[in-house]
Order: sequence, then C-alpha cells, then structure tokens
Amino acid sequence: MIVGKMARSIVAAGMLIAALAGCATTGTQPSASVTSLNPQAKSFKIVWEATPERDGERRLQGYVESSLGEPATRVELLALALDASGNVTAQRLVWLPATIPGLGRVYFDIPKMPAAPEYRVSVWSFDRLKGGM
Repeated sequence: MIVGKMARSIVAAGMLIAALAGCATTGTQPSASVTSLNPQAKSFKIVWEATPERDGERRLQGYVESSLGEPATRVELLALALDASGNVTAQRLVWLPATIPGLGRVYFDIPKMPAAPEYRVSVWSFDRLKGGM
C-alpha cells in the first residue's frame, strides 16, 4: 500500500514537472525564414508598399486579401526589416484592424519601421471563423 502511494506520488510529480517544462519552453519566434505560425497563411495575398516618413522611418501600407471561403479573424501580421544580406534588423507583430471577409480584403498601416534595404510582410497567425459572419 505504501509502495502504491509512493508510485502515484512519483507519477504525479513527473506529470507536474512535464507540465511546467512545457510552459517554460519558448514558442516559435519570427525570423527571416519563419514568417508564419500557420501553413494556411499561403491563402492570403499581401500587397503593400513602403513609404518614407518624416523622421527617416518607413510606413508599410497595403492590404491582405483572403482566398479562404470563410472569414479570417484575429489576423496578426509580421513585418520584417532586412539588411542587404537578408538578416532581420527589426520586426513588428501587428493586428489587422478588422476581420477579413471570405474572399475579401482588409487594409493595414504599419508605421515606424526603421529604414532598411528590404521589407517583408506576412500573415503570422489567424483564426478561421467557421459559419461566416
């Protein structure tokens, strides 16, 4: 009976340690090669341009167009500034201001990106809204 209680305690302690270790690990981080958390991000077309701001920074403006037949909500964009070698020099995660309707588009504006030779904008994450809006 004591052995059974001890075994249950060891199993419970092991489960607790595993759970805590899972909480302590870092999630996927954006980089030049990791630009989305969702493989279905290919369902979005992003059209944008970088325009200069008065302070030397850049403003990335454009739209995200969805080829999904249902709305996409909680859409988070990843904006990257890259140096001439393709290394990330700055990044920003920003939320789209609205839900993208099925087969629709939503405009975005990302101010205050540092000046860089190249930029990338991608859909970092999103949720599909089943059943429409």
